[in-house]
Amino acid sequence: MKFSIYSEVQSWPGKSYDQLYGEVLEQIENADRLGYDAYAVIEHLFFPKFSASANVFGLFGMAAQRTRSIKFRTMLHILPYHNPLVLAAMIHEFSLLTNGRYEFGVGRGHGWIPLAAGLPMDETSRDRYEEALDLFVAALHNDVVSFKGDYWEIDQSHIIPFSGHTFRVILGGTSDKTYDLAAQHGWGVAVPPLLPYAALKDQLDFYRAKCAEYGTTPDIVWIHACYIDDDADLAKREAETHMRGFLAGNASPLTEYAPPPTDKLNAAGYGFYASGIMEQLAATPYDEMIAGDIVWVGTPDDIVERIRETIDVCQGLTEIAITTNPGGVEHWKAIKAQELFAQHVIPRVRELTKT
Repeated sequence: MKFSIYSEVQSWPGKSYDQLYGEVLEQIENADRLGYDAYAVIEHLFFPKFSASANVFGLFGMAAQRTRSIKFRTMLHILPYHNPLVLAAMIHEFSLLTNGRYEFGVGRGHGWIPLAAGLPMDETSRDRYEEALDLFVAALHNDVVSFKGDYWEIDQSHIIPFSGHTFRVILGGTSDKTYDLAAQHGWGVAVPPLLPYAALKDQLDFYRAKCAEYGTTPDIVWIHACYIDDDADLAKREAETHMRGFLAGNASPLTEYAPPPTDKLNAAGYGFYASGIMEQLAATPYDEMIAGDIVWVGTPDDIVERIRETIDVCQGLTEIAITTNPGGVEHWKAIKAQELFAQHVIPRVRELTKT
């Protein structure tokens, strides 16, 4: 079982961007010292309460100079805003520069991004995205790429640099296409934070079935916001503001800005963002967030029990990822959560998963 940190790099009033990025770098350095396997951030633009993570290569490039062994993971590169060949080349180079310490996923991106980026919704259509993904995959595995499709036509393009080594790729999202693609290539999938196992059981069953069909091995990363103290009541008090902020930040592009028109979202295959689910989730009472397995807050015993319950039902689970700095949380609380999870939870979970 692997253990990692996942961050949306949420930016909230009262903390400057200089302070935010400085704290994240210190948290990455601390996670490396504590022995976490990876530190993951998303790539996201325009909506800072959701995420102020516009330059993952810059962030991880700085972190690489301050760490020894921790891997860096982007969850996910938003492919419609990149040239697929350019992104593949950048990934190859960054992996070389970090001595193979780079992992990543790719995705279509959230439905609120296109208009903020000044793009028509059809520029990020599913058909266009899936063709771009095919081209991107070709550029990951070949030093010279030729390709002809409806949107891209490439003739003998050299991918410079081409490292020739393999990557751990982890996809996110909930579509059948995503899970099928991951199973076909032997890639992992990351469960979106804020969702209990029951909400994703059918999709994970589909992924496991596809892995069996293709002869690959399931690789499932479980993500949850987490806060710990030996005193359960103290943990609940200290975590409340930033756990509420985590959910509010995830919904903020819909609750604090004019969302894209419903008809355009549906036509572009972004119907989820018109469903009201994110807004409802953000309104979840705090006690229900904890009781409903949306966030993990409590003593080490409480957190171990939550993880044990997940392990029992989730075949193919290979990694637990915790979010320790959501919702504008104070830096000391993020460090505290990393420290206590590493000291009191990881050893016990490793005992549980010994074979």
